Amino acid sequence: MDILILGGNGFIGSAAMAGLAAAGHRVTGLGRNMEAASRRFPEFRFVRADLSAMTRPEDWAALVGGHQAIVNCAGALQDGLRDDLDAVQQRAMVALYEAAAKAGDRLVVQVSARTGGDGAGLPFLSTKRNADAALKASGVDHVILRPALVVGRNAHGGTALIRALASFPFLIPATHEQARVETVALDDVTEAVVRTVSGEIPPGSDVALAAPETLTLGDVLARHRRWLGLPIARLVSVPPALARPATFLADLAGRLGWRSPLRSTAMAVMAGGVVARDPASDGPGFSLRSLDRTLSENPSGVQDLWFARLYLLKAPILVMLSAFWLASGLIPLGKLTAAMAHFDGVLNYHPALFTVLATCLVDIGLGLAVLFRPTAKHALWGMIAVSIVYLLAATVTNLSLWFDPLGPLVKVLPSIMLTLVALATLDER
Repeated sequence: MDILILGGNGFIGSAAMAGLAAAGHRVTGLGRNMEAASRRFPEFRFVRADLSAMTRPEDWAALVGGHQAIVNCAGALQDGLRDDLDAVQQRAMVALYEAAAKAGDRLVVQVSARTGGDGAGLPFLSTKRNADAALKASGVDHVILRPALVVGRNAHGGTALIRALASFPFLIPATHEQARVETVALDDVTEAVVRTVSGEIPPGSDVALAAPETLTLGDVLARHRRWLGLPIARLVSVPPALARPATFLADLAGRLGWRSPLRSTAMAVMAGGVVARDPASDGPGFSLRSLDRTLSENPSGVQDLWFARLYLLKAPILVMLSAFWLASGLIPLGKLTAAMAHFDGVLNYHPALFTVLATCLVDIGLGLAVLFRPTAKHALWGMIAVSIVYLLAATVTNLSLWFDPLGPLVKVLPSIMLTLVALATLDER
């Protein structure tokens, strides 16, 4: 069967693609940025498209016409610079269903979530709920899968944050540590998708995917800490009021294009618990792995410990680099004469003034650009390039600066290394 996977480069989507391909299906992945996915999975076909721009049935006609089944693994947590929940999770999906209904004999597999209970009014859940209702009313053969917290070999979003918190030295900080959490193995979500396409889960099913056990967030954190091979640590409750500044900053970062799991939507959902089971839901027809079994089947390595420890350092490193470059650009503007004195004997007045102003603008531009996710990578490489130019220019014009007691040039070297760390941890997938 020819199958289209929306969000084929994502955490769940990439696993679904691999599982469906292993079952003998021909798969095509769709997403906004497919270059890395194409390199990871050269045997699959990928289509680059932005769901937020596919809000009319005609936008889907060609794709739906070439595939018998469409699996939707795409989604977003919260509106931001790069995400429009209403467009991606609702309007684009309604347009897809209309195109599928017009084409006829199509199956839509919707990877959704439990959309009732606490947090039901959040755009994240309301757009999913509206899309699910539209799918049920569309007349298209469909199955809705509602996974709980998905745990797999890799980590993304909430599971990445869980690993990071679990790796804290000496203690485990947590807000809403008593919140209920149900989990499901990523392999079991993939199995459910494969069974749906094969017809083992019948059309019209609304399936909850959650292991039988119900844990607390504290339990999940403790088990992940053990999985990382770290000694037992005390769970320290962080009152929600103390977590709000971090949530505010995460929401602000979202407006700049960053997708932090500390945003207000994630915190609100966690406050009500991450659960999937519902008396009205159907079962998947096969047993689901417990969290302990999921973790034991995917033993951690040192790379997981590195990831966990570096995860929460990523934002402070970027902010520090931004502050460093902004300060290096703004401070000389207040002391132009002193800044121009460095060029005495090398440049005349006007060339020296131009050089100081130009370098200040470059520094300020890099300090601002690194805060925006779409330009962060270019800004980081720019910081390294500009730092090297500064070092070379200073070496040529005033070699003695290398031996200055305050080390103005020597201190640039650690900043270059910190920038390389930021580049190494920048990727989200």
